Amino acid sequence: MNDFSQSLQLIAAEELLTVVGLILLLAAAWMGDKGSRVISIVAVAALTACAFIAAPTLCQGAMGPDRVAFSGQYTADAFSAFAKILIYAAGGAALIVAPAFFGRAGSNGQSAMRAEYPVLVLFAVLGMNMMVSATDFLTLYIGLELNSLAAYVLAAFLRSDERSAEAGLKYFVLGALASGIILFGMSLTYGFTGSTNFTAVALALDGAMSTGALFGLIFVLAGLAFKISAVPFHMWTPDVYEGAPTPVTMFFATAPKVAALALTMRVALDAYGSQAAAWQQIVIFVSLASIIVGALGAIGQSNIKRLLAYSSINNVGFLLIGLAAVTQEGASAMLVYLAIYVAMSVAGFVVVLMLRDADDNPVEAIADIAGLSRTRPALAWALAAVMFSLAGIPPLFGFWGKFVVFQAAVNADLLALAAIGIAASVIGAFYYLKVVKIAFFDEPANVVSANGETGADAIGHKVLLLLSCIFISPLGYLLTPWLGDLADKAAAALFFAG
Repeated sequence: MNDFSQSLQLIAAEELLTVVGLILLLAAAWMGDKGSRVISIVAVAALTACAFIAAPTLCQGAMGPDRVAFSGQYTADAFSAFAKILIYAAGGAALIVAPAFFGRAGSNGQSAMRAEYPVLVLFAVLGMNMMVSATDFLTLYIGLELNSLAAYVLAAFLRSDERSAEAGLKYFVLGALASGIILFGMSLTYGFTGSTNFTAVALALDGAMSTGALFGLIFVLAGLAFKISAVPFHMWTPDVYEGAPTPVTMFFATAPKVAALALTMRVALDAYGSQAAAWQQIVIFVSLASIIVGALGAIGQSNIKRLLAYSSINNVGFLLIGLAAVTQEGASAMLVYLAIYVAMSVAGFVVVLMLRDADDNPVEAIADIAGLSRTRPALAWALAAVMFSLAGIPPLFGFWGKFVVFQAAVNADLLALAAIGIAASVIGAFYYLKVVKIAFFDEPANVVSANGETGADAIGHKVLLLLSCIFISPLGYLLTPWLGDLADKAAAALFFAG
C-alpha cells in the first residue's frame, strides 16, 4: 500500500492534468464555445502548476529507485522533469496564441475558437508526460496514443478550412501506420526478451542479439522516427504543418517533438542501451539524412510554414547527432539544444501569426513579406533573429545548441559525423538568409498590414515574442551555465536508469 501511495505522489502532475482536463471537458459541454477563453486561462494555470511540480525534481537531479512508480512502469526523474517543463511551456504558448488566430479564422464573422481546443491540448500534454516518463513499452504506447488521438483532432480543428481537414486526415493515416509499426516492434521485442520493461529488456539483450530482437529494435526506432519527423519518415511534416491551424502547427513543432525525442532517447539508451552498436549506425544515417533533406527541401519552398517544417526536420538531424554519440555528454547536449529549439520555434510561429494583410487574413507566402522591414520593422527584426538563430549563426543562441552537439560528437570520436554536419549546416543557412534578404532588401510587396495587432490577444503575442527573442539573443548565453547544469542533471538521471 505504501508503494502505491508513493506512486500516486510521483504522478501528481499527471493527476492534476487528468482532473483539470475532465472538469474543463464538462465545463466546455455546459458553457459552450463562449467559455473557451476562461477554459484556456484555467488550462494555462494548470500547465504552470505542473511546471512548478516538476521543477524541484529537476533542480535536485532526482534519480534512482525511489523515483520509480507502479513497479517499474513509470519514472519521475530529472530527465523526465526537464522534458515536461519544455512541454508545459510549449503547450502554454499554443494556448495563449490560439484565441486571436481562431477569432479571425471563422466564417460569417463567427469565431472558430472552440472550447474543446484547450481540453485537447491538456490531454495531449498528459499523453506526452506519460511518454517521457515511460520505462515500460506498455506505458509508452498508452502515452503515445493518448497524445496522438488528441493531435489528430487538433490538426483538423479548423473545420471551415479544407487544408486543415486534409492535414488531419494525412496525420491520422500516417500516424496510425507509425503506431502499428511501433506496436509490431514492441511485440517482437517482448517475444525475444520475455519482458516489456526497459531494464529487463536491456538485461535480456546484453550479449549476442538474435535476428528477431534486432528486427524489433528496427521497427520501434522506425516508428519513433516518424513521430520525430526524421528522414525517411518525414513526408507528412510539410503538408501537416502547412494545413493545420498555425497555433496547432506551433504546438506540433515544439511539445510533441520534445516528447518524441525524449522518448527516443530513453528507449535507445535504456531499453536498447546494451546494444548501442546495433542502432548507432542507424541513428547516424537518419541524422545526416535529416540534416541534408531538411536543408535541400526548404530551398524551394514558397510558404513560410512549409519552410519551418523542413527547418524542423533539419534540426531533428542535428539533435540526433547527440544521440549518436551514445554518451552522457551527448544526451545533455540534446537537452540543451531542445530548450533552445523550443524558444526558436515559438518565436518563429508567433511572427507568422502576426503577419496579416489589410483584410486581417494570414500571410504565409514568403514573397509577400518583401520589404517587411519598412512596414513592420520590429517584426522584421524578430524574424531575422529567429532565422539567424535557426541557422546557427553566432552570436545568437541557436549557435550554442549546434556547438554542444558537435562537441559531444567530437568527444565521442565521431569526427566524420561532426564534420559532415557542420558542412551541411551551411546549406541550411542559405534558405534562412533568403528569408531575411526578402524581408529587408526586396522591394516592398505591400501585402502585410502596417498596422499592428491591438487588444489583449496582441499583448500575449508580443510578450511571447519578446521573451523568446530575449532567450535566443546573445543574452541567452548568460543562461548557459544554468541550462547546462540542469541538462547535465537530467542526462545523469537518464544514464543512471540505464
